[in-house]
Amino acid sequence: MTALFALATAVLWGLADFGGGLLTRRIPALTVVVVSQIAAVGVLGAVVLGTGAWREAGPQLWFAVGAGLVGPVAMLSFYKALALGPMGVVSPLGSLGVVVPVGAGLLLGERPGPGQFAGIAVAVVGVVLAGGPELRGAPVQRRAVVLTLVAAFGFGAVMALIAQASATVTGLFLALFVQRVTNVAVGGAALWARTRRGIPALPEGSDLRILWGLLPALAFVGLADVAANGTYSVAAQNGPVTVAAVLSSLYPVITALAAFAVLKERLRTVQAAGAGLALAGTVLLAAG
Repeated sequence: MTALFALATAVLWGLADFGGGLLTRRIPALTVVVVSQIAAVGVLGAVVLGTGAWREAGPQLWFAVGAGLVGPVAMLSFYKALALGPMGVVSPLGSLGVVVPVGAGLLLGERPGPGQFAGIAVAVVGVVLAGGPELRGAPVQRRAVVLTLVAAFGFGAVMALIAQASATVTGLFLALFVQRVTNVAVGGAALWARTRRGIPALPEGSDLRILWGLLPALAFVGLADVAANGTYSVAAQNGPVTVAAVLSSLYPVITALAAFAVLKERLRTVQAAGAGLALAGTVLLAAG
């Protein structure tokens, strides 16, 4: 079950990142973050009311608040880093946040077997290569590297926090709702501050019609992201956090495959090799 839900997390996060990357070509990254999370809040609010999950409120929800504070910073940093590029460096660096939940699992006493340790090593190398690291070409801006590392460790912190925010399925709904409300509050405040400084929330010369036209895609990004947090939490609660975190970090492979399928971007040899190694690592982890 851990492997299944963790792989579902990788698929959902990979598709959400792909969609978010496409949307930032049309509207500012902060607007993408805020509007997509508002859509998630609406759906999760209905689920919380329908299931009575609000009855499970307790001190553990502070973990969800923490995840909600960190999440917008991580997402905004990642989208900005993607804009600065090159994506072949940003994508694999973004997966380094896996060290946060893996480290937390080890500190809490988890000890994967030799096969799982081998699977972790192989999968991490595969993820880095699947991003298509650019070994030649234009130098990477220092700001892009810093933003990517901030995003990576922010994503890792969210993974570690959300796994501690609930112990039941209905409690998970409530935790995800609290996380997304916090996301919207933090992101909305930042967006308001930007507009007060004269930085428009939409591209120059456009109006709300462009936002309305992109609303289905924005909703998909927000819902895929929140669903990924949910499947990750289930994976981490039903098996070793180290295994769940590494398998979930395979999302750059999904992003690369989505770009190949939709944008017809060709996979380089290093990316294909990375995808193969990531798959091999997945098999080792699942077998362990």
